[in-house]
Amino acid sequence: MCCYRIPVSGSIPVSGGDEESLAETFWAVARRLRHQAKRTLEPWEINPGQARALGVLLRHGPVRLSVLAEHLGIAPRSATEVVDGLEERGLVARRPDPADRRATLVGPTAEGTRVGRAIRAARAAEAERVFGGLSDSDRADLARILRTLRD
Repeated sequence: MCCYRIPVSGSIPVSGGDEESLAETFWAVARRLRHQAKRTLEPWEINPGQARALGVLLRHGPVRLSVLAEHLGIAPRSATEVVDGLEERGLVARRPDPADRRATLVGPTAEGTRVGRAIRAARAAEAERVFGGLSDSDRADLARILRTLRD
């Protein structure tokens, strides 16, 4: 993988004299990352949305579905569907909220914790393969730029 310096015009020279826009390059990288993320998750037969939810639960512990939905930026109904899929696989469990017995908490099971940690390690290794060719300075710049665009 080659590293390009983005010209002031926002276009990147490509073979044949054509130019690829900054947005096209960004989406190409995003597409590559999505495909690699799916491949990374295949051994666990889990989709990216479920992996994100499991990661939130590992970081925050048991939470209400509404809180999980907020962390994921999705509708509560969608969070319910994600949790249903994880629960079917034995990766999360629902239980009454001790602070409000009408509410339900969802948290990772022991198997969910094991799988979540394995996924985190696999994703870290994949990220190293993708970003490993960048210098520390380039990684820091890229992280700063992406955080600016995200926020």
